[in-house]
Amino acid sequence: MKGELPRYSGLTESQIKDSRSRFGANKIKRENHGTFKLLKEVVTEPMFLLLIAACIVYFLVRQYSEGFLMLIAMVLVASISFFQERRSKAALDAVKEMSQPKTRVVRNGKEFKIFSEELVVGDILLIEEGEQIPIDGVILEAHDFTVDESILTGESFAIEKKNQPGNNKVYFGSTVKTGNAILKVEEVGNSTMLGKLGKSIEGMEVKRSRFQEELRVFVRRMAFAGVVAFLLVLGINYYKSGEILNSLLFALALAMSILPEEIPVAFSTFMALGSWRLLKENVLAKDPLIVETLGSATTICIDKTGTITENKMSVAKVYTYPEDLVNNIISLSPSGKRVLAYAMWSSEPAPYDPMEIAIHEAYGHSVTADQRQQYKMIHEYPLSGSPPVMTHLYENKEGNRIVACKGGVESVIRYSKLSDRDASKIISVAKEFAGDGFRVLGVAEAHFNGDNFPNDQKDFVWTILGLIALYDPPKRNIKGVLKRFYDAGIKVKIISGDYPETIQTIAREIEFKGGNELITGAEIESIPQGELSKVIQNKRIFARMFPDAKLKVVQTLKEEGEIVVMIGDGVNDGPALRKADIGVAMGSKGTEIAKRASSIIILDNDLEHLFLAIVSGRKIYENLKKAIRYILSIHIAIITTVTGPLLLGWDIVNIFSPIHIIFFELIMGPTCSIIYEREPIEIQASVAKPRSTAKGFLSLSELSISILQGLVISAGVLILYYNTMKEGLSEREIRTLVFTNIVVANIFLTLENRSFKESIIKTLSYKNPLIFFIISLTVFLLICILYFSFTRELFLLDPISMRQIIACVIVAFFSVFWLEGYKYFKRKFE
Repeated sequence: MKGELPRYSGLTESQIKDSRSRFGANKIKRENHGTFKLLKEVVTEPMFLLLIAACIVYFLVRQYSEGFLMLIAMVLVASISFFQERRSKAALDAVKEMSQPKTRVVRNGKEFKIFSEELVVGDILLIEEGEQIPIDGVILEAHDFTVDESILTGESFAIEKKNQPGNNKVYFGSTVKTGNAILKVEEVGNSTMLGKLGKSIEGMEVKRSRFQEELRVFVRRMAFAGVVAFLLVLGINYYKSGEILNSLLFALALAMSILPEEIPVAFSTFMALGSWRLLKENVLAKDPLIVETLGSATTICIDKTGTITENKMSVAKVYTYPEDLVNNIISLSPSGKRVLAYAMWSSEPAPYDPMEIAIHEAYGHSVTADQRQQYKMIHEYPLSGSPPVMTHLYENKEGNRIVACKGGVESVIRYSKLSDRDASKIISVAKEFAGDGFRVLGVAEAHFNGDNFPNDQKDFVWTILGLIALYDPPKRNIKGVLKRFYDAGIKVKIISGDYPETIQTIAREIEFKGGNELITGAEIESIPQGELSKVIQNKRIFARMFPDAKLKVVQTLKEEGEIVVMIGDGVNDGPALRKADIGVAMGSKGTEIAKRASSIIILDNDLEHLFLAIVSGRKIYENLKKAIRYILSIHIAIITTVTGPLLLGWDIVNIFSPIHIIFFELIMGPTCSIIYEREPIEIQASVAKPRSTAKGFLSLSELSISILQGLVISAGVLILYYNTMKEGLSEREIRTLVFTNIVVANIFLTLENRSFKESIIKTLSYKNPLIFFIISLTVFLLICILYFSFTRELFLLDPISMRQIIACVIVAFFSVFWLEGYKYFKRKFE
């Protein structure tokens, strides 16, 4: 296709601007998610609605100061929620901006790669196998061009398209199955067929993760418990007092204390900011939820080319079959040059694959008269077969033809119908090349006249010319990266289409564990399904693998409970990438279909960044667990303080109103979503074995220690409550002491829950500047409430002595830091 481009000059800069102003940008406008939408979401949250209800009741009972304070609280709650949502949205927008696909266009007579959203009507677009069509357009040229239009028709099969009236239209969202084409853009954005249907590619598949589902169920159960408790407290209070509005206030206070509104906010914040931070490390997570899944990865399936190796190929040797001669690339014989030339003719005219780029470059250096401009491709057969091969037919102005084929050595030998002796001789050379770490391809030629081309490339009468060997050096940091995966308890498997000898040579070079535990794709296909699982679990290298075999390996591993990360960059990797729990594509070298099938793209092709992403996933999981445990513990303490005295029939009950609860919520929210989100990962989490996903995140076994924490804090609060009540203190004094005790316990709990294994002495050295800021702010607000008469009256508190404050601190200290003993024994026995 490269030789044909000069005939298309494309649009000029002025034409691009004019087209964009007339027809618009290539964007499908979707539901607005701007400021107004965010505000609407904030003011319809359950906590905000409870605040509105409490505010109305305060005004109805003529407690105007409290009513106005609730109004201020409403603004504060809305502002905090709005800020966190905006921050999360900004992070996701940054990720989305980077995940835009790029497209090749011809403008001003030159080829460019631009974001698909920058396309305009009239652009000349180059599209090829594996890419998704980003516009509606008309075909100018097509070569063995088929597309999948299932996004529009619902029928998933390849449709042949040609430069012929009635069959020359392509549509946005379709995927190129085979071949390549030159298109002219006719419709963009909402004017495309897909845009008119109101569909969005990004929103086609929305599926909750297991963790999301657990959170949703947990929050719904808590909300249901809140409704039941609300009605119970309302009924008991009304029965005892006969005052419906005051009873409603205390019932609202309980409902607000039960509702875990911080958890969904923390979840979205952690995921969005986690994705944003990964983007700064050149890891693009297209779905923020996948970041958490990364932390539980147990097995990584990696391709050799471009993952372990540099993907910077060069032709090293050429074998000529007729002379039985191995040529070094720097001293090619005439027959060696012929093998190389036919390898070039069977490659793409405008190569994008590093292997084909290397072949084109080697051909250019080997000839004095370059014939590429003299021949035009008249027919092609895309990569197919097992192992795959491809065929191109060219013709010049004089009618001379070239029919060239290259690909898997076994297929080329089979097509050439060689004797067993000759086939064994070529296979022996191929294995010798592979043993030196080279990628090996067979090359053949055929002769054909006429235009009635065979349906299948194998039906030509082929003559094998020889082999070419390409070298791709291992990445310099790959040994260290593999060691970090091993240290983190993650199994690594190599899945490659190369010869076993090639992979084993590279494996020895990079100190890969399990280099002798090898199996081929053909062997996998022959193993009975019942025995396959054990074999795949035990093998570490998978050679001569083809798409179906790759897919079978990934599927089998998943069935055995493995969380599988599949790394691939080719068109044929698409099915395995989609099937894996986490599909990973290489950014600069991967095909578009691999990038679209994957959930993560490593933008700089450095595998070390995948390890950083896995560690980040573990960090997010651990920190979110700390945040939820913290929320659960402190909520239990508040709930028991509100309900315990009422259910136990104490003389003084209902000491907390919505004003007190909302203050607790205002200090708990930032602690949950800001402090814990910024916590560094603990050393043991980065090197521990991957966590099991069989055990639910919010299961009783996971949360039991946090429930116990909450109950012990509750016991401390209620003991203080009961003793001061028996000592004859007033309701306001009791409220002050209990309020102070819970705030101080909250501060201690924030520090204690930074680790459930390491002591607080060690965690105080963890770097997190927000800890000091949030705790200092909490202490400042507590002092203002206790020692300023205006705020003290609003909260219905009384002054307390230093001795009483110390008593509150001591009770809070022992009710929280008993966990240090638990952590000590945990460290000792583990």
